Amino acid sequence: MPGVPEPVFEQPWHAQVFALTVHLNEAGHFGWPDWAARFSETLARHGLEKDLNGSDDYFAAWLETLEALLAETSRAGPDEVERVRSAWEAAYLSTPHGDPVRLSD
Repeated sequence: MPGVPEPVFEQPWHAQVFALTVHLNEAGHFGWPDWAARFSETLARHGLEKDLNGSDDYFAAWLETLEALLAETSRAGPDEVERVRSAWEAAYLSTPHGDPVRLSD
């Protein structure tokens, strides 16, 4: 439709993991040059290209890099990541379509 901008991200979770990474960087949890180097290594290991409008594979590599960085810096280990992932999945599956997904504390 003319005049309607295309979405920047293909999927909502792409935008969410991107925003979370930017937030953690801006909060001082890691430096962007370190992040970029690690992400480039993950992309290369998976045989993916840098593409600012990436696919699920691209953002799965992004998430993998973020999870590894959080574990290495003791911000969130694999058990914590799995606990939150399971809680998110349960919340997502029990939320009516169109409603915001919320995690309980």
